[in-house]
Amino acid sequence: MVEHDERGTTMTGVDPSRLDDQQLMKELENIHRTRHDTLLYGSNDALRAHNERMAQLEGEYLRRNPRRTVASGRTREGARDRTAGSPTPAEP
Repeated sequence: MVEHDERGTTMTGVDPSRLDDQQLMKELENIHRTRHDTLLYGSNDALRAHNERMAQLEGEYLRRNPRRTVASGRTREGARDRTAGSPTPAEP
């Protein structure tokens, strides 16, 4: 049986700390997949709940994976390197 936390009348899902690694990744994939539609078409309450759940899940992932691999292109320095290395557009 899946247990839910309840805050007021809003269901927030299973506490992320109770999910195994595979379940956590599935929840993260699902919430990221639904993010765009929630932002564009969800009510303010739906977006607030989505934000809270995403923060819970991502926080748990980061807690479990403090030494996760970070791609150099996803850092500020890596972004500056990409910009510095790109050719300057020719002027008309």
